[in-house]
Amino acid sequence: MSKPKLYGISSSRALRAIWGIEETGIDYEQVPTTYGADSKAADYLAVNPNGRIPALVDGDLTLFESMAINLYLAKKYASALYPSDAADEARAWQWSVWAISEIEPLQMQVVVQKFFTPEEKRNPKVTEGAIAGLQRPLKVLDAALVGRDWLIGDEFSVADLNVAAVMLLMKMVGIDYSEHANVQRWADACYARPALARAQAKD
Repeated sequence: MSKPKLYGISSSRALRAIWGIEETGIDYEQVPTTYGADSKAADYLAVNPNGRIPALVDGDLTLFESMAINLYLAKKYASALYPSDAADEARAWQWSVWAISEIEPLQMQVVVQKFFTPEEKRNPKVTEGAIAGLQRPLKVLDAALVGRDWLIGDEFSVADLNVAAVMLLMKMVGIDYSEHANVQRWADACYARPALARAQAKD
């Protein structure tokens, strides 16, 4: 059976899935695919019709969306990362969806302003408003981490992976969340994982 193929590059949001597959320790093939013309080519659109990265091909399965890819990889290849009961499994899904619905849209406003908007057209109020808006979900996350190291159980899991992977963009654009002490402690532990260092060295 052929090894899994993961499409994407680490200098993109595909880093989330590259981190995820590195956590499993399995042998895989990375197919360097950018968010430019190569992700709009016909052969790639046959893998991901959205023309976005990442995407995963594992045997007969073709999958897109980084959160889904990581949930699948953890469940199939890294049982230590995937909850063993239905309640914790639901919590892993909950936190994964939460990250892309509560954190992602606001942090992307900052990313767009800092990296994709010409300096003379940037609107500081957009950035300020997004950072202010992030305080509510950060408080939720901080409260969830009171008295515990990880979001689910006593070990790092796919829930931590997916939330921390989304929040990597906050780290990259310099959004300070140090006032949320539990979030800072947890994020530092997530970002110290060797699998992330390996993923960031890809491309």
